[in-house]
Amino acid sequence: MPDTGTRRWSHPAVILVATDLSDLDRLLPFSIQQAVGTGARLILLHVLAASEAMAVDAVGMPYYDPAGAIEFASKSLETSCQIARNRNVVCDAVVREGNAAQQVLAAARQFHADRILLGTRSRGKMSKLLLGSVAEQVLRSANLPVMTVGPEAHLTAEAHQERVILHATTLREASRPSAALACEIASILDAKLILLHVLPPMEEMQRKGLPTGLDSAALKELQTLASETSCDCSGTIEPHVVHGNPSIEILAEAVHHHVSLIVLGATQRSALVNLARDRTIYRILAHAQCPVLTLREAPVATEEPATTLVMH
Repeated sequence: MPDTGTRRWSHPAVILVATDLSDLDRLLPFSIQQAVGTGARLILLHVLAASEAMAVDAVGMPYYDPAGAIEFASKSLETSCQIARNRNVVCDAVVREGNAAQQVLAAARQFHADRILLGTRSRGKMSKLLLGSVAEQVLRSANLPVMTVGPEAHLTAEAHQERVILHATTLREASRPSAALACEIASILDAKLILLHVLPPMEEMQRKGLPTGLDSAALKELQTLASETSCDCSGTIEPHVVHGNPSIEILAEAVHHHVSLIVLGATQRSALVNLARDRTIYRILAHAQCPVLTLREAPVATEEPATTLVMH
């Protein structure tokens, strides 16, 4: 990944915050924290759905009132912008009408956003994993880093705490760009970077006669990646391997190390469409206790249908 692109993504000048208004109070603290840290301009965007523009008259009959809906959304966004401005953050409020995901992507292009920040949902009925259709479409289509803030996320990195960035990788070649991005963010935040790879359960590997844990080939690859990455990273880099279910272990490691950001990479073939085959990223995005930055990377050559979400 070109240095200019990495710099732009790790030190954004413009952050587009897409909100449905119900998650604005949750997104705003993270948005301001990032803007203060990088000097970025915030664009708070709400896309008006047709249902939001429906009002009820004196006799209870619904009617279309886009002007009233736009006014309400504008006031809500402007109130939040003023909070950001009180922290010396440049902030603008934008309300659009139309398809939410398409409008988010169009606004990202119009304002030359370097990062998109949006909220995700958690679990719905029958434990079905939900991100929300807008988040899914943006993650699938955006060619820039997308930061998601789930309902369980909270601000960490108190003044007296060491900041920690966690990059979970499958050690594919395409994981290099997301590792470089994680490295630059760690450098900017003066944070420790943990490179994490989740191996299959130890019993499974032992049955196959494969080396595990500290003796695994994965640890040697992680050490090589750490060595390559350290050339452009000013902070400490620690390679870690663990055994188990990827989503469970990644979330557990994030909690254990008080991580302030998780960085993931996903190839274009992931497409976020077949949850039955791989729910790893969905679980992480829905349940992480910190923001998750996802970078969509180059396609991986494969003979299989382009239906799975591949985490790097």
